[in-house]
Amino acid sequence: MTLFQMEVLVAVSDSGSFTRAGEKIGLSQSGVSHTIHALEKELGISLFTRSRSGVKLTAAGVQVDASARIILEQTAAIKRIAAQAAGIHQATIRIGSFPSITKSFLPALLKSIHKLYPQMETRLFEGSYQEIKQWLQTGVVDVGFHPWPEAGLEVTLLISDNLHAVLPAHHPLATKSLVTLEQLADEPFIMPMAGCDRLVGSAFQKNGLEPQTAFEVADNATILAMVEAGVGVTVIPALTLPASLPKVAVVELSPTVTRHIGLAVPSLAKASPAVLAFMREAERIAPTL
Repeated sequence: MTLFQMEVLVAVSDSGSFTRAGEKIGLSQSGVSHTIHALEKELGISLFTRSRSGVKLTAAGVQVDASARIILEQTAAIKRIAAQAAGIHQATIRIGSFPSITKSFLPALLKSIHKLYPQMETRLFEGSYQEIKQWLQTGVVDVGFHPWPEAGLEVTLLISDNLHAVLPAHHPLATKSLVTLEQLADEPFIMPMAGCDRLVGSAFQKNGLEPQTAFEVADNATILAMVEAGVGVTVIPALTLPASLPKVAVVELSPTVTRHIGLAVPSLAKASPAVLAFMREAERIAPTL
């Protein structure tokens, strides 16, 4: 039995799916299946029952899963002790990030980190807000970019990112200096689904409004293409806007809606010296970007 097998077991248990478990830990569905099959063969028991709706732990699997979590937590504690004794230079940090931060902020941060700590290794896991939170809580990543605040995580605020209205270039509101949520509520709305939907929906709700959501789209490039085609309007964060815009108009919102972004860990008290150093460097360079 290996630690890797236990990590895969816990990932499948948490996700209820071999495919989703593989996506979280960077392994193919067949790789996950093979790993679990090998573990079941070694133990001589079935760990999961399989059905069309997914997989579920057997009674024996529940007990093995609980013990595996204890072993993985103790292993992580040993690694933290070793990293502290050896210094932070030789550590490996697993980072959770979402696309707009990966593009706009992370390159400068990684460049600075690798200059300060040449032997430190970094691994990137990119996903949605919810995926990053789950990765943090299950130990898939050590630190992750995430909106602030967030229950169940300790988040150090780094960036405040205002949302903007995005309209077709020839839209009647395109020449305005400000656009209100009330004006947007009368338009066919393209809801950004990469994580901002909760913030956007809350902003409308706080003003007693409800957008006429015609489309729900996760990919920012697709959203902009749809706005350019005139099929609707949207609200997206400034950091998601490309340097070269298609034929759309970007207008400030009134009232201002802001996405607050930070670096999150399950517990600052339990974070490794390397993770804390990574977070300090992120705080240092955030005001310069």
